[in-house]
This record gives sequence, structure tokens and C-alpha cells, in this order.
Amino acid sequence: MEPGVDAAHEGEPTARDAVSAPGPDGRPRRTTRRFPLFTRDTARPEGGGRAAPRDAPAPARQWPILAVIGTVGLGLLLTALDVFRFGTLLIGVALLAGGVMRWTLPDVGMLAVRSRFTDLVTYGVLGVTIVLLAMMAQPSPWLEIPFLDDTLHFTIRT
Repeated sequence: MEPGVDAAHEGEPTARDAVSAPGPDGRPRRTTRRFPLFTRDTARPEGGGRAAPRDAPAPARQWPILAVIGTVGLGLLLTALDVFRFGTLLIGVALLAGGVMRWTLPDVGMLAVRSRFTDLVTYGVLGVTIVLLAMMAQPSPWLEIPFLDDTLHFTIRT
């Protein structure tokens, strides 16, 4: 028996140096700092934990994503029922609310897709874009941006 090895840990693999780790077969293997060619697993995004305790029912654990999806669904229904402007505004507001939840809540469940920064930028840009487009929709837009008319004059109009 080697010196310094307990009898309880006799069959366990040991690391040979600072950069070795157990392989799939349990034996120590040398690893490098290079990224692997194939990804074998992924880490949960920051804040991707449950939004409610483990013993709560599934809908309660994932309430942030369900709130966003439900609001987007309501917006799509309003759009389908020919209330276009309010429906698309509701979709944009739902995405902005998802960004606010991602920013303020510590755990948002499946609403966390990537890093917190990436999710905030994605939800924010999409939400603001949809809201602005809904406010500029014809006929009788609520918002008019003058330089867009000049840009369209040179690109689309003949």
C-alpha cells in the first residue's frame, strides 16, 4: 500500500498532478486548458434556478416564463381578432417585462436562456422594437419619426 493512502480510499482514482482529472472510465487522465472539441454537458444559466420551492407544482416553479408566454399569447389572440395595435403592443410589453424580471429576480427558471446580460439585451431590444413598430403602424400612427420618411423617400419610393 502506498504511503499516505487510506484503506477506505484505496480503490478510488487519484489525481497525478494539478491538471489531471478522472476520465469516463474513472482513471486519472491529463487534461489541457483548451476548449473541448465536443461539448458533453452545459451549465445552467445564471439565475436559471426554480422560481419557487421544489415541492411547489410545476406551473408555480416556472411562473416567470408562463407569465411572459401567457401575455404574448394574449397579444397574438388580440392581433388575430383584428386589434392589431394593442396586440402587438402587448407582445412588446411582455418581452420588456421578461427583461425586467430577468434583471430583478434572482431565480427565473426557464426564462433564463443565456447569461443575464445576453437575456437582458435580447428581451430589451426585441421588446422596444416591437413596441416602436406597433406605435408607428399605419393607419394613423401614434408615433412618427421624421427621418424615417426621408430615408424611405430615397430607398423605396420612385
